[in-house]
Amino acid sequence: MDTHKITTTWQGKMQFDSTNPSGDTMRIDAGPENGGEGKGFRPKALMLSALAGCTGLDVASLIEKMKLEVTDFRIDTEGDLTEEHPKTYHTVRLDYHFYGNNLEEKKLERAVNLSVEKYCGVMEMFRQFAEIEIKIHYHHQ
Repeated sequence: MDTHKITTTWQGKMQFDSTNPSGDTMRIDAGPENGGEGKGFRPKALMLSALAGCTGLDVASLIEKMKLEVTDFRIDTEGDLTEEHPKTYHTVRLDYHFYGNNLEEKKLERAVNLSVEKYCGVMEMFRQFAEIEIKIHYHHQ
């Protein structure tokens, strides 16, 4: 069984430094509206980054395995929060953008679907509490 361990240490005010199993550290901070200085990542937004990063790694790996020609690729992610506390994401939208001269749309769609439906563990966790909306955009250059 794999276990991920991180250590999150208070740095004063509303700031924390959090380690990662890779050894990297990131700063977490609240926004000014919540007593912070906005000098770090916000926890809920980090969840969206984790989701996009997880599916992005899957898709990048599949692009390589399928030998697809993609010159650029990004994922725009938005999460809608509930009105009441504790505020949680109820709907999350991921827009996959692929750029290239020779985009094989069916194969790229398959890569996204494999990530969304089979490989991305963070996606599966999000499904427990949010509706997930996926869109794929092709930008032929």
